[in-house]
Amino acid sequence: MATQTSWSAFEGEKLLATGPAPTVAAVVRAAIAHKSGRNILIFDESSGRVVDLDLSGSDEEVLGRVRDREAVSVDAPRQPGRPKLGVVAREVTLLPRHWEWLSGQPGGASAALRRLVDAARAANAGKDRIRHAQEAADRFMSAMLGNQAGYEEASRALYGGEKSRFAELTEPWPCDLRDCARRMAAPAFEAAA
Repeated sequence: MATQTSWSAFEGEKLLATGPAPTVAAVVRAAIAHKSGRNILIFDESSGRVVDLDLSGSDEEVLGRVRDREAVSVDAPRQPGRPKLGVVAREVTLLPRHWEWLSGQPGGASAALRRLVDAARAANAGKDRIRHAQEAADRFMSAMLGNQAGYEEASRALYGGEKSRFAELTEPWPCDLRDCARRMAAPAFEAAA
């Protein structure tokens, strides 16, 4: 199953493109072909991380690499576990009292751990969405706006859930960068409301 990734590409403070990864990659490739002279950075909006993209080769090769990044590989080497179910064997370190309790649970240790993880995920889903959006927006802001006036205060407002203060502090920033930071931060404020 492939997920649709949203990227934003910037040439300095100017937004070149935002949208699905293949579309943004094509725009960046065209911009590089015109040699504008400034560095272009691509960000994955779901994580706020810079995307390292190999733009060598033909358009088809570049788009193929972008699609490969998004696709879940079905031809991955077999690992221990139940690959058809998405189960991957990993090591868990617990104290003897934890193993003793787990061994007495219905379905055994693995089933009990799955139930505990699912319950924690459900109980913390809202907090996790907020934290994920905060971290992604702050990662982007740190990379692109870290030297802007009000960055630290805006970051505090982001983590404090202060939507109006965040908007006020980000207002003087370059508009393309400000708008991207606000778009990435929006889920944190929506989930908190």
